Amino acid sequence: MASALDVCSRPTQLGFLCCVFLLPAASPACAHAQFQQPTAEELSMISDPKAPGSAAVYLDYEETADSFNHTEVISERIKVLAEAGKDLATVAIPYEHGVDKVVDIEGRTIQPDGKVIPLTDTPADLTEMKGKGFQVNSVVFTLPAAEVGSILEFRIKIHRDEVWVFLPTWQVQRKYFVRKAHYSFRPSGVDHLLYSSHLNGIAKVVHDKHGFFTLDIDDVPPEPNEDWMPPINTLRWRVEFFDNEFSSSEAFWDDARKRWGDWAESITTPSGSLTKVAVGIVAPGDTDQEKAAKLYAAVQKLDNTDFSRTKSQAERKKEKLKEIVKVEDVWKQQSGSANEISLLYIAMARAAGIKAWLAPVVNRDRAIFDDLYLSDNQFDSYIVIVELGGKITCLDPGEKMCPFGSLHWKHTLASGLRLNDKSAIFETTPAMNFRASTVSRTADLGIDETGNVSGKIQIVMSGPEALYWRQLALQNDEEEVKKQFTASIRADLPEGVQAEFDHFLGLENSNANLIGILNVSGTIGSTTGKRLLLPGLFLESRAKHPFVAQDKRTIPVDVHYPLLEQDEVTYTLPPGFKVESMPQDSNSTWGSNAALAIRSTAKPDSVTVRRILGRNFTLLYPNDYPDLRGFYQKVAAADQQQLVLTRAPAPKGN
Repeated sequence: MASALDVCSRPTQLGFLCCVFLLPAASPACAHAQFQQPTAEELSMISDPKAPGSAAVYLDYEETADSFNHTEVISERIKVLAEAGKDLATVAIPYEHGVDKVVDIEGRTIQPDGKVIPLTDTPADLTEMKGKGFQVNSVVFTLPAAEVGSILEFRIKIHRDEVWVFLPTWQVQRKYFVRKAHYSFRPSGVDHLLYSSHLNGIAKVVHDKHGFFTLDIDDVPPEPNEDWMPPINTLRWRVEFFDNEFSSSEAFWDDARKRWGDWAESITTPSGSLTKVAVGIVAPGDTDQEKAAKLYAAVQKLDNTDFSRTKSQAERKKEKLKEIVKVEDVWKQQSGSANEISLLYIAMARAAGIKAWLAPVVNRDRAIFDDLYLSDNQFDSYIVIVELGGKITCLDPGEKMCPFGSLHWKHTLASGLRLNDKSAIFETTPAMNFRASTVSRTADLGIDETGNVSGKIQIVMSGPEALYWRQLALQNDEEEVKKQFTASIRADLPEGVQAEFDHFLGLENSNANLIGILNVSGTIGSTTGKRLLLPGLFLESRAKHPFVAQDKRTIPVDVHYPLLEQDEVTYTLPPGFKVESMPQDSNSTWGSNAALAIRSTAKPDSVTVRRILGRNFTLLYPNDYPDLRGFYQKVAAADQQQLVLTRAPAPKGN
């Protein structure tokens, strides 16, 4: 069962902008999809002029939901046009385990010559996500004998639990171009049905006299798929249904603010026993800053089940653990979810005399808050607002290993409600400063006369980069973390160079920099006569520079967080060699958004190349893209410079 402290429910798909329509409650009717014979044109087609270069197209897509008989039917017809399109033969349909039931699956593959091969394999049932009170599974199957030119068809029928009111979300855009799509919904058991439409004015939902809501739409472009873009749910065409008694977004959110304020006030009012705990952690002479930090450290030590494993009911019974209904229960059991720990922190802070408030927000790695989507289920996480020395500070006690005074990047520039003493307001959390997010890499390399290299790389991380690896280590074994860390570095190193992980320093100390040490070896140089050619920017010679290859951009850029990268590479020269040329000193800037600096210095037996790249932005609109691309083109060019060594002539004999 869901915790009484955790009012956030399962993630709801959200939107950038939408129009909301108030609708009366609907009444019954029904539709049912059937396979159809392919046309000669469909069998012979090798491309679609409306989707040039596409690996596949959806010939038909249909989704019907009927709340009167508690069923949903999804059917697809797909034409495979290239090798990559064969991936669509493997189908995964999510459903809520224990609530929904897959009652029928039919599928077939039609070859270009018209031969029909039916689906006969038994589908797999895989667990995708578990949480308190719910589990999401996927039914997975692969249509047989898919090849380029095939038509893939399937239909799946899901029975929805009769206790729950099912309100669909129509994801109108898909991975590939859709020639024709039909959506239908017949609701029941809903007093006040609304929907939000995000279709860019291309088509409209029809509500007929029989109670159906339908959408018929042709020539749907594929969903956006670009590097560094905002969450897909903010961009994809969609229609979302929801039940709400309020006639306007203003009325709903006025009520939501009051409900959240009253609930948070009651749940975070510290009890006498919790006050004793908080007072015992802090010292009488502590400042509010010191108190807040000590309490933060105390709750960070608790078992955070978002990063470990929620105990089953049997385990809880065996350990005599009760259901968590009050914040002090989290402290007593030394365990709780991320949101429960955040609520506990607020109560303990208030017990210690610190002003603290709850702020439920939408995780920015998933969606962007939409005040026209009238559901506060869109909030994913609780962060904490405290007043310290007259200044407002955002804290993230529910994010295991997140340092005091900072937020996980997904909670920066994240919108939601901010509660205070009087009410609640909409607010967006502050952006991160690039100086709070750093990666410093130092490499000491020895080079021999044939271009063989050996040495060490030390990588020092703070902010989001350090937090990523620390949280990964909480949920994976040591070998997996080493493997992923090594792979992340190898991708940037020159061809022919191997990197082997040595060790971490500070992996379990969130208040210190995280340091990773790697050993490197291999061959990087090429010889031409007396010259030895080496990559000037060793740590960037094979880096994949963003935005360089794409000349235009129609959607916003989201790089998640600002970042300051600092590299220093020292080459120890082989005996008898001297420097002929090395990377040129350079400075490139893009206003206050980004800057690149390269400095090279030579000594008789070594060369040191320093590189600093800072990006001081997070979100950019498409009209900024030409300048963004221009800057990164300069970065890419600078990173390809070479270090050229020449063999010194042998001294003449007497």
